[in-house]
Amino acid sequence: MIEAAMIWNEPNNKSHWDPELDPDWRLFAEMAMLAGQAIRAENASLTRVLGGISPIDPAFIVNMKGRGVLDHVDAVAVHGFPLDWNLWRIDEWPQKIEEIRAVIDLPIWVSEVGVSSFGAEEVQAWGLERTAQLLAGRAPRLHWYSLFDLPQAWGATTRHKEAEGSSYYRHFHMGLIRADGTPKPALEVFARHAHIFGLMQWFRFEDPRLDDAVAWMKRLGVRRLRTGLSWADSFRPGADRFFDRMMQALADFEVTVTFAFTPEHRGLAPHHTSPPVAPEEFAEFCARMVRRYAGSVRLTPEVSPPAPARVS
Repeated sequence: MIEAAMIWNEPNNKSHWDPELDPDWRLFAEMAMLAGQAIRAENASLTRVLGGISPIDPAFIVNMKGRGVLDHVDAVAVHGFPLDWNLWRIDEWPQKIEEIRAVIDLPIWVSEVGVSSFGAEEVQAWGLERTAQLLAGRAPRLHWYSLFDLPQAWGATTRHKEAEGSSYYRHFHMGLIRADGTPKPALEVFARHAHIFGLMQWFRFEDPRLDDAVAWMKRLGVRRLRTGLSWADSFRPGADRFFDRMMQALADFEVTVTFAFTPEHRGLAPHHTSPPVAPEEFAEFCARMVRRYAGSVRLTPEVSPPAPARVS
């Protein structure tokens, strides 16, 4: 079942939102508020989560608060990869969460945390164990990124590519399972902590790994999954058919669905990171997906108690 709807992914990361087109995030805030309203109108019981931020930046959250975005979400999320991309030590995880807690009252989810096996698979296994020690009990949701390695032939969703140096290639080694389907040492570590972690796994359009992912998650005892439904993919022929298959396959899990990625023909620029020409179109996509996969749960209107009978 769908337990939450996440509005965008890493909005303060230029790999997912173009800061040149929207340097103060005014356009993002407008789009996010419309999406939050649309989701709530379709299903008032669904938790709305502001897309996980990366880097973990309190100033960005303060910006969103000042623009009214936090009035239209029920939680915020953070992403952290201190052994790969972030400029802080892994032992600073509790401090990073507290930095966000200091500026908001909403629940804070860790919707992506991971360690690459790019340098050594033993480092990934150690990093997972240490992350579990540091984050257990500190957030309502913890999602490990990810189950599968990203196949090299698919490319990583990033604006930087080879300009990142080795950082780009770390994208391909974040999984607990290699691209050839064989498990890494970290998989056994994860299995010991599956009661703490959910998983985060993106599925490509017509992803051939979907059924294997379901089988692995059930074998590991995973209950929670975060994944995505791409606004850009929704314009592909057969999109609803694949979305239906994916969501049916994931029906046994508590799923957080991330809505993101601007279609090239609907952006201010022809890229998935662009603000949309019409932000209400993204909100309409969110509403349609919620309606299709989470049903409608309306707010119960408040009923005033009957007036006391007059005594004559």
